Amino acid sequence: MDFHRLLFNISEALTTEDLVALKFLSLEYIPLRKQENIQDSEALFLALEERGMMEKDDLSFLKELLFRINRIDVLTDKLHSSREEMERELQIPGRAKVSPFRYLLFQLSENITTDELKSWKFLLKKELPKCKMDNEITMIDVLIEMEKKGLLAEENLKTLKTICEKIDKSLLKKIEEYELVQSVEMYVVEGHGGQRVSEGGDSLWVSQTARDSPGTQEEIQQTDMYKMNSQPRGICLILNNHDFSKARSEVPKLQQMKDRNGTNADAAALTKVFTKLHFEIKEHRDLTAADIRHITHMYRNKDHRAHDCFVCCILSHGDKGIVFGTDGQEIPIQELTTSFTGTNCPSLAGKPKVFFIQACQGDTFQRGIHIETDSTETDYSVEADARFQLECIPNEADFLLGMATMKDFVSYRSTTQGTWYIQSLCEHLEKSCPRGEDILSILTAVNQEVSRKNDRLNQGKQMPQPSFTLRKKLIFPIN
Repeated sequence: MDFHRLLFNISEALTTEDLVALKFLSLEYIPLRKQENIQDSEALFLALEERGMMEKDDLSFLKELLFRINRIDVLTDKLHSSREEMERELQIPGRAKVSPFRYLLFQLSENITTDELKSWKFLLKKELPKCKMDNEITMIDVLIEMEKKGLLAEENLKTLKTICEKIDKSLLKKIEEYELVQSVEMYVVEGHGGQRVSEGGDSLWVSQTARDSPGTQEEIQQTDMYKMNSQPRGICLILNNHDFSKARSEVPKLQQMKDRNGTNADAAALTKVFTKLHFEIKEHRDLTAADIRHITHMYRNKDHRAHDCFVCCILSHGDKGIVFGTDGQEIPIQELTTSFTGTNCPSLAGKPKVFFIQACQGDTFQRGIHIETDSTETDYSVEADARFQLECIPNEADFLLGMATMKDFVSYRSTTQGTWYIQSLCEHLEKSCPRGEDILSILTAVNQEVSRKNDRLNQGKQMPQPSFTLRKKLIFPIN
């Protein structure tokens, strides 16, 4: 059957309640703002297809969604799968694409009675607006509002647990079980004459003799570092957008968007340093949103088994949680990073995925506090890149995301010499990698250097901010 005809037939079988559930489970891939215009399941499927989550030859996410909302009849009839098959599939590490946190919240919403929902609204009456207390407001609506108000997040379950303890302790037990599964455990399993030491899913069998042998401690310590000896180390993908004349001509609200003069200096610096670090450079310039998606899918589908790492540098204008193509069309940052999770790109599973993002995260100028005499910035030809607010990185391990600046603040780009962040990053990589320094130490030095710079015109400062789910030290050896 034609792919889009299949999606249409599935959407016809789903109810309004099913659509609400599917949208909630897809929030990591389609932000709430984008979901506002989605009024039927077919539109949701098309939006997920645009973000690379559904393809003709890969319907695993669609199957998972139907399984999660318990529409086994549609799963069986339309996609020829079964409950048992999905249960086996989702037990494989890295296969599930719905985040455990999102699925936990969905399960809680499914187990709330009408009276319990009223109790939830009563307990939250001081935090939530009155319009969210209407009878038509569902538990999913309440959870979304809690997230928006900062009362609920993956790393902040305190309010959720407090309410569940008062209303239904069986719900509290579900949360505690979730926390137990998500925690990184250290344990030792005796057997077969040795010990199995496991941390966060990585295991190493050590025999009794080996543990008592010279040099074993050093070998075990080496497991704390990512392997980095392939030739080349991996691909360094550079997405470099300079010319935004098409965006200015085609999107009225973007008529003030400037070309990103100086960005080629950044691309050249990245090419130089990552070539020295033994990466294969792949630069693509002036890309529309469709181009960026195509290239992302192309590298996602490559076989990276011979490589130890993947690096992606994005140099473009952006806004809240997205980057712009040169045509002014938006692409969620999370869509790009999620393309390289172990599920979507199995040949990179367990290997470090490094993203460097150059763009502002807001339009606020960060002011400096005089604590000592710093050197002054003499180049007055600096610009603030368009606004950009990074929402998140994949929950999966082995990601590093280097952000040019903190949330809500601008970052700076010299129209001749490149950006403060990328230029400093390249200088410190070139200087520190031969000394064997790990990437987080290098990024700390970058933070210090960039934070000392000054925009003399606006008295502005800039503070980069890395975030990561790395499990080991990441070191780029020169030799």
